[in-house]
Amino acid sequence: MRLVLFGPPGAGKGTQAKYLATHYTLAHLSTGDMFRAAIKEGTPVGKEAKSYMDAGKLVPDSVVCGIAGEGIENAGLNQFILDGFPRTIPQAEWLDDFLTRHNADDYVVVSLKVDVELIVERLSNRRMNKETGEIYHLVYNPPPADLPTQVLLHRSDDQPEAIRERLAVYEADTAPLEAYFRGKNRLKEVDGVGEIEEIFERIKAVLD
Repeated sequence: MRLVLFGPPGAGKGTQAKYLATHYTLAHLSTGDMFRAAIKEGTPVGKEAKSYMDAGKLVPDSVVCGIAGEGIENAGLNQFILDGFPRTIPQAEWLDDFLTRHNADDYVVVSLKVDVELIVERLSNRRMNKETGEIYHLVYNPPPADLPTQVLLHRSDDQPEAIRERLAVYEADTAPLEAYFRGKNRLKEVDGVGEIEEIFERIKAVLD
């Protein structure tokens, strides 16, 4: 199975990707993890990405696609779930071309649909452990009671106004991908509201 998990920030892609990866025995390929691995391993495309990041510049599509290609090839081309890629039409076109060239172009896109205000509520209640990177939610996944409050970080991009700005960028830059995937008959829309297990069952029903 080849799967792309799609949706706005806070839609629950990372959580559902972990469930799906375990259930279907898929390699979970998140953009952040692929970047970190390529940079740590010092691959040519990883070094190129690092040069842009060190200069405070946006990493271009060509480099992002190169890192995604490395991750997909390392996963064996067959059993993977992409989380956070593609994010632009050029990236989606590259993915189609890349998988076609590798005779692996039969993939499915699952789009998680969540109301904007619910996303704001979800993300504004997120907290991160500054020491471990562990993510908590004050309502749905609260931090351990014995964890010192000073260890918890409320990230600046998880403030309500910053979240709305991120969602506006998503709508402008990334949402058009839905039309692209729909035109390719790849898109499956799933209600992303509810308990984690409920959403997981909905995705499974679509995939199975």
